[in-house]
Amino acid sequence: MRLNEIVFNDAKPVEGYGPGFFRIGGEVIHGPLIVGPEGIRAWNGLEDLEPLLALRGQIDVLFVGTGADIDHLPETLTGPLDAVGIGVEAMASPAACRTYNVLLSEGRRIALALLPV
Repeated sequence: MRLNEIVFNDAKPVEGYGPGFFRIGGEVIHGPLIVGPEGIRAWNGLEDLEPLLALRGQIDVLFVGTGADIDHLPETLTGPLDAVGIGVEAMASPAACRTYNVLLSEGRRIALALLPV
């Protein structure tokens, strides 16, 4: 079997996470956050829709990490995102980080919204 190193180009993968924080591109960030084409920014959680809608036209899919466990997303979040053409996938934050990294390495048009574990 041949193993290849993953190349992320200019994008920043999620390197780690723990109680209340994420490590992305060598930087430790506390609290909820969004990782997208324009970088990393703080996020106020599932009710904070505007920064997610601002990703319109830049991404095809948004992965939402709901914390330590998977949880359903409210229609007030998924409905407006679907309406502007952004697909939404909810999963536990650790799974969202892994999925984001794999698809990021493939050059996909994705973003990540995370609640801490």
